[in-house]
Amino acid sequence: MRQPKIITTMQEYSWSLFRGDVLAGLTVALVALPLSIAIAIASGATPADGLITAIIGGFFISLLGGSRVQIGGPTGAFIVVVYGVIADHGYDGLVLATLMAGVMLLIAGYFRLGRYIKYVPESVIEGFTIGIAIIIAMSELSDALGLNVPHMPAEFFGKVEALWHARDTFALQALGITALTLLVIVALKKYAPRLPGLIIAVTMASAAALLAGLPIDTIAGRYGTLPSTLPVPHMPEISWPLLWTLLPSALTIAFLAGIESLLSAVVADRMMAGNHRPNAELLAQGAGNMASALCGGLPVTGAIARTATNVKAGGKTPVAGIVHALAILVIMMVLAETASLMAMPALAALLLYTAWNMSEPHKWKHYACLPKKELFVLVLTLLLTVTVDLTIAIAVGVALGLILRLKRSA
Repeated sequence: MRQPKIITTMQEYSWSLFRGDVLAGLTVALVALPLSIAIAIASGATPADGLITAIIGGFFISLLGGSRVQIGGPTGAFIVVVYGVIADHGYDGLVLATLMAGVMLLIAGYFRLGRYIKYVPESVIEGFTIGIAIIIAMSELSDALGLNVPHMPAEFFGKVEALWHARDTFALQALGITALTLLVIVALKKYAPRLPGLIIAVTMASAAALLAGLPIDTIAGRYGTLPSTLPVPHMPEISWPLLWTLLPSALTIAFLAGIESLLSAVVADRMMAGNHRPNAELLAQGAGNMASALCGGLPVTGAIARTATNVKAGGKTPVAGIVHALAILVIMMVLAETASLMAMPALAALLLYTAWNMSEPHKWKHYACLPKKELFVLVLTLLLTVTVDLTIAIAVGVALGLILRLKRSA
């Protein structure tokens, strides 16, 4: 079924549901705001690009999606591929690749390919997810430690070399702000899990740096003040040679968007005994990525952590996701100058925490008990993601995983 969930939920909607959705949407917006900014910066884009993605992409994913509670936005899974595309083809190349990925997802949803996602081996998903987490953590060390790295290479070993060469620029103040942010995030998660810990931690650490007069880089200092309006939609420049060149990257973006959004929908179903519509979700991901690209945004998908936050905060219908997108828009319009004072080490801490969660440390013992062939696929996918290329890692991992599955069933 490809009908958006919002049509179904509106048939029995009530003021009670609306109040719960509004509260949940506002809560998720406070979580999504610093995350969207931090992910955009880590991807080699500007903070504004992250906000545009959360607003435009998040709105369309909730409006057209097949999950009652899915929250869309930029996610850590895209950082590696986005950074690489921008490095090789510029930001215009990324916009076109995202637009292409949106078209692919629309086609996948139309032909009801959502049901086939379950055949992607779990070891492949876990392998490239851990690999992405390692790359994110490595990329954020420069801001976390206050290192002066003029240009961070896209390649993993290039990052290591750049960080090593910049070791003499280490700033203890930046490390202090990073540590403070992480401490507040962990403390709030343990003792006050209902509070939007990420925005509170980033705000407290940034305020501490500002009040103490520390020489800490901020969003405004590096990128200028955040914009207070959305850009006018426009088509990127298109040519056949460029389309062909960007095809592998577009396929990777579409694959990641489809996988993560459907995984997020499954997690949400388990939390609230729901039943998502995978093909409607793919159609929404396609529309969301196309809309984000036309407004100059980043790739967008369902965000597992933000979706879980939505459920825990009382969100019951797609209205919560729409409220989340509109709330970020209002904050952008009213508090852009204030939000621009966020400290870069605080945002780096946020992504270090995100990378740790992406690696799912609670599963590490389980990996040691996997069958040797599955463990080999996981480790190979991880290593290829870190040392070679995410697109190649996914292609090799999926191919090996499917071969092993066919051998078992033969």
